[in-house]
Amino acid sequence: MVGIENGKNPAAANGHAGTNAVSDEVAAAPPRSESNGAHDVSRKRRSTILPLEVGTRVNCRWRDGNYHPVKVIERRKLPAGGANDYEYYVHYTEFNRRLDEWVNLEHLDLSSVEADVDEKIEDKVTSLKMTRHQKRKIDETHVEGHEELDAASLREHEEFTKVKNIATIELGKYEIETWYFSPFPPEYNDCTKLFFCEFCLNFMKRKEQLQRHMRKCDLKHPPGDEIYRNGSLSMFEVDGKKNKVYGQNLCYLAKLFLDHKTLYYDVDLFLFYVLCECDDRGCHMVGYFSKEKHSEESYNLACILTLPPYQRKGYGKFLIAFSYELSKKEGKVGTPERPLSDLGLLSYRGYWTRVLLDILKKHKGNISIKELSDMTAIKAEDVLSTLQSLELIQYRKGQHVICADPKVLDRHLKAAGCGGLDIDVSKLIWTPYKEQS
Repeated sequence: MVGIENGKNPAAANGHAGTNAVSDEVAAAPPRSESNGAHDVSRKRRSTILPLEVGTRVNCRWRDGNYHPVKVIERRKLPAGGANDYEYYVHYTEFNRRLDEWVNLEHLDLSSVEADVDEKIEDKVTSLKMTRHQKRKIDETHVEGHEELDAASLREHEEFTKVKNIATIELGKYEIETWYFSPFPPEYNDCTKLFFCEFCLNFMKRKEQLQRHMRKCDLKHPPGDEIYRNGSLSMFEVDGKKNKVYGQNLCYLAKLFLDHKTLYYDVDLFLFYVLCECDDRGCHMVGYFSKEKHSEESYNLACILTLPPYQRKGYGKFLIAFSYELSKKEGKVGTPERPLSDLGLLSYRGYWTRVLLDILKKHKGNISIKELSDMTAIKAEDVLSTLQSLELIQYRKGQHVICADPKVLDRHLKAAGCGGLDIDVSKLIWTPYKEQS
């Protein structure tokens, strides 16, 4: 699992489907008798009884002013309301779970209330309507999934994390809408907004508490060693054992934007690499990745996140590339922690494609999979799978042969897109963990 780091805590830590599409599937079914048809309509389109039940499907007015199909995930009674005055936590079936939210009754089109929609039909429509562009919009932030979960565990995870507990956070100059549930301590159960110190990542319930804290907080950067500085961009290495509270706070924060099965607290075993934009006020976190101090599986990255205000700027690609530069310094090959989601694989496959094909374009003569692995620190299995996916590998006389036609390489490089921000390796001052005293 590419996820937040392991530890102990009592709390465990997309697509498109629409009413019209489902209606089309139903309309295409064989003709029914009049009585059966009437019974089916009454089963699907019921009279609106308030309050709406959990599981109800209805159209909801979203922030774009249009109505979109939603499923009611949870409901809660309004404090000063009447018997039927509830607000509803809804999932927009066309969008990722990160956009789930609480809405009032006036946002819902009660004439569109539906029930008993066939889940298999919805899944089919979902898989058909998810476009490559929509997947790519997520890949910089969402490099993980739930492929390791069986059906029962996935249902348990979704049940536990189905409702966002924190709606917004304040971090530095940004107010950020959260995406997912994060298991903050019980004393924060009554909060919908939290205020984070952007340097030590302590979090508070009220703005006044944050202001008092900032007057006393001495930190102006993450509590670790600055291992890279190029212009206004810095990378800090934070040891989870030496800075346990910071590591745990970082996990709390990250979980608000990562949909993992579990939030872990045993941060002692991990190193956190925190990327910052620096100015005269200090070093402001834009994202991070973590890695195990000792990985028997050659994992060089466990969890990765670019914070929402800094996405679509190439920082996610920078973090992936940086993890491989550390592997080169260690004299090892590396690979991200498994399993990877489809979107995670898309992000890494893009990086692997750019790096490998750039070498193949410049290289004269034959080159082996192992040589490519040694040059790039990309695990040989990842090199092979990437070249195979691009159909650049042929099997001849008992061995794999790389077929590197320049026009084909250019076409694949163009499809892979740009590589984001460059890393100036001469600015990386770092000693691998095993060699530290």
